[in-house]
Amino acid sequence: MTAPTGRRERKKAATRQKIADTARRLFLERGYDAVGIRDVAAEADVAVTTVFSHFASKEALVFAQDENFEQGLTRAVTDRAPEESLIIALRREVHAMVRHCAAADAAPIWRMINETPALRQYEESMRLRHSESVAAAIAADLGLPETTTPCRAIARFVVDAHFLARDAAEPEIAVNEIFLMIEAAWRAGRPDAGGY
Repeated sequence: MTAPTGRRERKKAATRQKIADTARRLFLERGYDAVGIRDVAAEADVAVTTVFSHFASKEALVFAQDENFEQGLTRAVTDRAPEESLIIALRREVHAMVRHCAAADAAPIWRMINETPALRQYEESMRLRHSESVAAAIAADLGLPETTTPCRAIARFVVDAHFLARDAAEPEIAVNEIFLMIEAAWRAGRPDAGGY
């Protein structure tokens, strides 16, 4: 998501952030299942409809960075310098995501996600959506008429790298280890004849 430029866009972004911060605080204080959308709206001093205009579901409140992460991954493919390797660009983006998610204050949120079936299910659907977006960007970057199995496989590996590394004892090292395997898989199964 690009930074909002106009006054109205900044106000909308601030309201969205306020709602997400409020929801996160309430979920961690009271437990995810004990907090409803009405509770979040009341605490954030907005209407329930305002919450839903920013977030499609209660689960989406927990994953407020979802859209930014998805766009960041696809931009790593589409906006990289011509001489930059696809895999290096994706590794850089996954490192940034992992740094964000491995921050000290994030541990209680991941614990809540792991302990809540609805959040685990939402996270899995989010991972699949991110994978499809990255696969489509890779296919377009290669000039392919459709998304191929190698594109989808590498995209899934990249998205899963974030989730695996986030839970590792040393996330940065984990990203590098995982990307060594991703790079080998890409070289072995790349759908184009040219080199990356």
